[in-house]
Amino acid sequence: MKTESSLRERLVEVGVHLVMTEGAAAVGLREIARRAGVSHGAPRRYFPTHHSLLSAIARRGFADLEARFSAAMAGLTSPRDLLGVFAREYVAYALECRGMFELMFRHELLDSDRHGSDGPRLRESTLPLFERLVALVAECRSAASPPEEPAVTAAAFWSALHGLAQLWTWGSLRLVLDAHGAVPDGERLDRLVAEVLDAHLGPAVP
Repeated sequence: MKTESSLRERLVEVGVHLVMTEGAAAVGLREIARRAGVSHGAPRRYFPTHHSLLSAIARRGFADLEARFSAAMAGLTSPRDLLGVFAREYVAYALECRGMFELMFRHELLDSDRHGSDGPRLRESTLPLFERLVALVAECRSAASPPEEPAVTAAAFWSALHGLAQLWTWGSLRLVLDAHGAVPDGERLDRLVAEVLDAHLGPAVP
């Protein structure tokens, strides 16, 4: 017999699988109940609304992304190198986990007051991620010049990475780069990420 906590985790795991394989639109309380082998009403004991379930699934995505960051950054000390790893892992996660990535930042869908629940709000996962980015940007900028509003630079940097990931996923960047014969295909993502770094922080100092 499933314990209360293990059943909740099972429901989230089923939801994560659905998001990763079929996208957030495929996630519903009844479908998750069916796949988890429980009654249709069982998920509502833990997730009173569809949105609270999606938020729990998205928090799992943030945990997975954080684990990727930590593993890739292990042993690095240079703020610029750490920020480069952050950027590459962020884009890689977006391309490998498209359904989850698209869900994770839908705050207008998941975190609205009208969809409130007793569980932790998604902002509690998003803000630490952004604060890590702000801290890295501040360290990079202080090494070259007095830091000025690192949160604004971090927000612009994040926006550029997110846009890069989306445009790559949609095929738009391949289209325009192919038209210009720019950069061999296997090098394009790394080159684009490097350009985003240089555009927001200036060229790396040898």
